[in-house]
Amino acid sequence: MLLLNIDHIPGKEIEALGIVKGTVVQSKNFGKDFMAGMKTLVGGEIVGYTEMLIEARQIATKRMVDEAEALGADAVVNMRYGSSSVMQGAAEVIAYGTAVRYR
Repeated sequence: MLLLNIDHIPGKEIEALGIVKGTVVQSKNFGKDFMAGMKTLVGGEIVGYTEMLIEARQIATKRMVDEAEALGADAVVNMRYGSSSVMQGAAEVIAYGTAVRYR
């Protein structure tokens, strides 16, 4: 599946099939959340949260691709990510775009 964050496929004619999305709400376990809280005292990257968001983006992307494949798409154009905090230590990540077929 071709994923692009532009609204066209260079050199190809596309047929839009519809909006597709994948979403996930991901959280860290208590132990890692506690350690992340301690990290805020000294500064620096909170690796546990970085890893959590990477995993969440991968899951959301796969769900979006699955939805696009169900429509018979060859690609998703204008693909974007969004995220929001749902509660302390949990984040929602959404991947979305337009499913297309190209020639």
